[in-house]
Amino acid sequence: MGWYGDHVVPRIIDVACGAKTAPPLRRRVCAGLAGEVVEIGFGTGHNVPFYPPEVTSVDAVEPSDTGWRLAADRIRASSVPVRRGGRDAQVLPYEDDRFDAALSTWTLCTVPDPGAALAELRRVLRPGASLHFVEHGLAPDEDVRRWQRRLEPVNKRLLGGCHLTRRTVPLLTAAGFTIREVDFFYEEAAPRFLAADALGVALSP
Repeated sequence: MGWYGDHVVPRIIDVACGAKTAPPLRRRVCAGLAGEVVEIGFGTGHNVPFYPPEVTSVDAVEPSDTGWRLAADRIRASSVPVRRGGRDAQVLPYEDDRFDAALSTWTLCTVPDPGAALAELRRVLRPGASLHFVEHGLAPDEDVRRWQRRLEPVNKRLLGGCHLTRRTVPLLTAAGFTIREVDFFYEEAAPRFLAADALGVALSP
């Protein structure tokens, strides 16, 4: 996307992901994380304040240099060591069975090949490790789905490839994860076509 994608989109996402409705969801999705964690789609670090004390380190996978720079203050303020370990969730630079847990928040909508990213997470997670996720995707109501299908091409162009109609749980199960718990809901105070969320925990076999 050139200059717009490199410099403007990360700033738009930083503002959107800092909405006042997001912190309670971030707190929920980060609860229970422990040990060495890999976070895909780290963005500008909005999850950092919500890492539990049981987390010993976070390897952040983030393609945007601008996003990483915008995260600097949050990283410096964190008691949990955070390092940029990679740029592409589809090709993770880690050995097999490396991590105790993974975190993905509003990321699978934008990864070009979410199946490849989830396969990589399975590879680098230890057996039985957990993937904590909150993702937006295809709405449960057909009237909302119609708007999602209409608006998805524009949304992808404006927001760095963000899809509106991906199905989070089928993507996870197709990659071999087992869903331990999941909650489906619309975010409050947000357009429904953007805010049909799935929040939960999946286990790596």
